Amino acid sequence: MPSAIEQIVDTYVRLKNRRGLDQLMMHRQRLAVDLKSRSGYDFSLPIGQIDAEIAIIEAGISRLKADSAAA
Repeated sequence: MPSAIEQIVDTYVRLKNRRGLDQLMMHRQRLAVDLKSRSGYDFSLPIGQIDAEIAIIEAGISRLKADSAAA
C-alpha cells in the first residue's frame, strides 16, 4: 500500500500540477533545514523520513518532466 506522500505525489503528477509538487518540495526542504539546525534532541528519524519524502517528490517531478517531454 503506497504511503500518503506517494499518493499525493501520484495525484499531482496525474493532474500535471507542477506548482503543487514544487510547493510540497519547498515545504519539506524547509522542514529538513529547520530540524537539522536544532540541537538537544536526536532528530535523525524525522530527518530521514523527510529526506525519503523529498526523494519521492523528486521522482514525481522527474515523471512529470518525462510526461511533458513525451507529449
